[in-house]
Amino acid sequence: MKFTDGYWMMRPGVQASYPAQVLDGQIGPDSLVVHAPCYRFRDRDDLLRGPALTVAFAAPLPDVVRVTVTHFAGQDRKPDFVLVEGEPETPVIVEDDDALSFTSGALTARIAKGPRWSLDFLAEGRRLTGSGTKAMAAIDTAEGGHFVREQLDLAVDAFVYGLGERFGPLVKNGQSVDSWNADGGTASEQAYKNVPFFLTNAGYGVFVNHPGRVSFEVASESVARAQFSVEGQSLEYFLIYGPTPREILRKYTALTGRPPRVPAWSYGLWLSTSFTTDYDEATVGAFIDEMVRRDLPLSVFHFDSFWMREFNWCDFEWDPRTFPDPRGMLERLKARGLRVCVWINPYIAQRSPLFAEAKAAGYLLRRPNGDVWQWDLWQPGLAVVDFTNPEARQWYAGKLDALVEMGVDCFKSDFGERIPTDVVYADGSDPERVHNLYAYYYNQTVFELLRKRRGEGEALVFARSATVGSQQFPVHWGGDCESTFEAMAESLRGGLSLGLSGFGYWSHDIGGFEGTPDPAVFKRWIAFGLLSSHSRLHGHESYRVPWLFDEEAVDVLRHFTKLKARLMPYLLQSAEQAVGSGVPVMRAMVLEFPDDPACTHLERQYMLGDDLLVAPVFTADGTVRYYVPEGTWTHLLTGDKLVGPRWAAEQHGFDSVPLLARPGSVIPIGAVDDGPEYDYAAGVTLRVFELDDGAEVSTAIPAADGTVLATFTTTRKGREIRVTSSGGARDWRVQLSGAEAVQAEGDTVVLTLGA
Repeated sequence: MKFTDGYWMMRPGVQASYPAQVLDGQIGPDSLVVHAPCYRFRDRDDLLRGPALTVAFAAPLPDVVRVTVTHFAGQDRKPDFVLVEGEPETPVIVEDDDALSFTSGALTARIAKGPRWSLDFLAEGRRLTGSGTKAMAAIDTAEGGHFVREQLDLAVDAFVYGLGERFGPLVKNGQSVDSWNADGGTASEQAYKNVPFFLTNAGYGVFVNHPGRVSFEVASESVARAQFSVEGQSLEYFLIYGPTPREILRKYTALTGRPPRVPAWSYGLWLSTSFTTDYDEATVGAFIDEMVRRDLPLSVFHFDSFWMREFNWCDFEWDPRTFPDPRGMLERLKARGLRVCVWINPYIAQRSPLFAEAKAAGYLLRRPNGDVWQWDLWQPGLAVVDFTNPEARQWYAGKLDALVEMGVDCFKSDFGERIPTDVVYADGSDPERVHNLYAYYYNQTVFELLRKRRGEGEALVFARSATVGSQQFPVHWGGDCESTFEAMAESLRGGLSLGLSGFGYWSHDIGGFEGTPDPAVFKRWIAFGLLSSHSRLHGHESYRVPWLFDEEAVDVLRHFTKLKARLMPYLLQSAEQAVGSGVPVMRAMVLEFPDDPACTHLERQYMLGDDLLVAPVFTADGTVRYYVPEGTWTHLLTGDKLVGPRWAAEQHGFDSVPLLARPGSVIPIGAVDDGPEYDYAAGVTLRVFELDDGAEVSTAIPAADGTVLATFTTTRKGREIRVTSSGGARDWRVQLSGAEAVQAEGDTVVLTLGA
């Protein structure tokens, strides 16, 4: 939200009060509270009026400073984000004649005591950012609104990333962003997954701890500042020191939660009925039969909305006209080695038998006059489940539990964005603050039911809506995109932005959702989709089985599905980083190469884990340009080498994509290509790429539960490459670039470069 009219003036009716100087600071054992009148004072007469701001500092973690700016302290609105309880840092607080300093780990907040308000954030001898003259403010508007605002300086070469899954440019500088969940597709400024957290390439990130609407002006109102504001009487934010983007993510997710492990089967190919298509068990069976006949490995079959009767969403009952024997059907699908996913949402249509049940029990959102809140958008007479009511959560989970008992493995937890604010919640929550948090409550309910029934590491949702902390309930997909190259690119931007917001896994509809993609779009999207953490074929009004496009699409899908299966040891390595430190499986280039200025704006390519660079092809003729960072990179599929830093221009067939191995990497390639579940250490091939002399690389092969199946140590001394296994692997191999793989004899393989 913009408050100014250019640099000099405020917009009509806007009045701002800024802290002018420090009155005093109250130092506690673990906190600092600064009182700052919004005017300069000379004598006691000046201390008889307001306004004044109270600015409190705390240290929830090392290298993190929490700043709470308060005008009136009489408000106590709930709920808040659910933060991870950890051992708080004991800060170092110092006062001298010039300043008050509050230090958490390597990060210091310094508040000047001179004639002008100045809050600086410093780390390791340098200033990261700060809040200076007319930055922090309490603001009244002509409409009667009251806001608290903060502005933090942006250095000349500082770029801002994150703020959730946003489909515009990856770099947020110059953008106005409202953190407010909306069902707006992937081609607008709206987003399904709003996260009021951003990180920078300048050593710090900022998390605004407010679950309602947060308005960001990122170098868009004051072009040298990142601004954020909330309506109300207080604003709280966390300044997080990295210094690297990886470290910022690690510390942010230590506060807000990290993604858990997801089951190995979920990394395989998912096939959906699509949305408004006609289907029954015969249709489903025919699709699966054809996938088997064409040697297309399939892991999950998904039933979209019309597994239930029309106008009954949700009643959680199979439509008896098309699925007269759902339990038997699920047993037959399970006998073929498939997992089953079904679509749900948090709404109850009036025609659903559950509407009267939920209404009588008080499980639905109500208007202030006591009526059930309803509208006709999406389903006639639709009502919304009140997940602030523990009994409503238990009731909703019970309906899902019956489906799990029947044989359903996971749920596509769709929707959860269009949540009204003219309602009353069971626990008295502020509707404005619940609007985004609703996605958290909804998906938490579904995920926890699955975790309870399936066990740790086996729970999985396929969610669209999210906010802070929702990364703990994976997986999330990118929503309703069109079936074009442009939509494919905007989807990638959204996924990279979400990864920079603390989310470890991400997926999207291969081929796009709206309409039917051109065969070229579909085939290019397959490569992108199978080189994402999770991979699903899904559409709106047409099926996404490849033979309906052309025979080449079948070959392309087979090629990349089998490639992903063989990459499972490597993908599970990457997932362990998400679980342990919040680093996503799919990573924007700036996350891996923060010191390379060429990577700051790259948004058409990404790193898949530490060591694979992926550059999706967004053209029908296969032309693609992408950036190669420093070093000698190797095409994983062809063995061709590229020396960076440089821009590469190539042309690829539909069965190919730029997929480059990082110099100095050792990438484990599995021996099985017909599915994602197998013994990853049996028959594994370690592919070694451009190790420097003296290098030593440790490679752990994880199981799906995170335990280590085998560990290898690869060293180079001169022209000799030595690989040693610590046990747990059998029939393993080593392959140098451009050479045949060598079978291990015992626990060591020694190779000579150039031999």
